[in-house]
Amino acid sequence: MTVRWPVVLFDLDGTLVNTIDLIVASYQHSFRTVLGHEWDTEEIKSWIGKSLIGSLKEAAPDHADELFTQYVEWNHQHTPDMLSDYPGIHDLLRGLLAAGVRLGCVTSKRYDQAQWALDLAHLADLVPLIISHDDVTYHKPHPEPLLAGAAAMNSGIGDTVYIGDALVDIEAAHAADMDCIAVTWGAGSREALIEAYPTWIVDTAEQLRAVLLPE
Repeated sequence: MTVRWPVVLFDLDGTLVNTIDLIVASYQHSFRTVLGHEWDTEEIKSWIGKSLIGSLKEAAPDHADELFTQYVEWNHQHTPDMLSDYPGIHDLLRGLLAAGVRLGCVTSKRYDQAQWALDLAHLADLVPLIISHDDVTYHKPHPEPLLAGAAAMNSGIGDTVYIGDALVDIEAAHAADMDCIAVTWGAGSREALIEAYPTWIVDTAEQLRAVLLPE
């Protein structure tokens, strides 16, 4: 079986696990509780993939810490009920591992939350490496997280691909000079992702497998 890249790094939210509704609801709870009103849903979706505290500081700098506390508490309470799988992801990861591909996750989530999400989705044994918010100084769309992931795998940029669902994922990959694959089942619209010029764009896990493991 042909392996296009020996190292594959995945985004987490909206790529490996379905947490989009959970994230939006967590933001809206924090805004209702602290500011007394909700926020535009599409703008919230554009923040997915970025640092949580960074997004809150941009949206409401005078209330960011309180918003962060409310978000984290509500998110933690509802994660077990609202996190769900994407069809075909488990089989995709198993197939990649069987082909000798090394897998990692590069996320803007904090480490404990990222590990918990992978545990809940029964993916932790399939994705042994996590580069989290805690491991870097700068966050997507800055290239540092992706470069840290490649370095942790002892992999060159040309041997590594990053897979994500958000514009910041594609922007970070471009900034790192890394190949990237956009998936359309998460936060970003297909049209917006196409305009960001990923190396590939796919709509299903089966299409993603065909790119990663061409016959």
